[in-house]
Amino acid sequence: MTGAVVGLLLAAGQGRRFGSDKLLHPLPDGTPIAVVAARCLRQACPRSIAVLRPEQRELAGLLQAEGLETVFCPAALDGMGHSLAAGVAASADAAGWLVALADMPFLRADTLCRVADAVRSGAALAAPFHDRRRGHPVGFAARWRAELLGLTGDEGARAILAAHKADLLTIETDDAGCLRDVDTRADLPA
Repeated sequence: MTGAVVGLLLAAGQGRRFGSDKLLHPLPDGTPIAVVAARCLRQACPRSIAVLRPEQRELAGLLQAEGLETVFCPAALDGMGHSLAAGVAASADAAGWLVALADMPFLRADTLCRVADAVRSGAALAAPFHDRRRGHPVGFAARWRAELLGLTGDEGARAILAAHKADLLTIETDDAGCLRDVDTRADLPA
């Protein structure tokens, strides 16, 4: 493959536990959660794609203003697997993918860069680990294209990672943000 590693920002979840559209919710500096995640992803992958539900037009506009391409996934409500497959399909020429979640605004850009660099350097799979726990983002080489395109349901790529543990490059980090997402308002800074 001659393409680049493409960033995929998965932003199609409903965030029911938050009580409103969490991805548009502003952090203390006023920047929406998804915009913070998008900015970090773009530092690691200049070409990045946000995968959204068709009705997320406001968020699409914000992410496009940050330089992300947008893909609308009509099947997003059926699970993350559909969203991930839609992002891969929109970047079929990629040499790999850096899969990040839009509800993880505390993840440092250098962690994203390290995972993307690992895939660029030949890792089949790569992910950060903090305190012996796998975090996000996850990097996938192009060899996983068919498996990623075939994903459905809400498991995302968990089955690929479980079946190919020996292929996973572990990137140790002190970035606790790789484990920290926003599910409820209690997950936000005071």
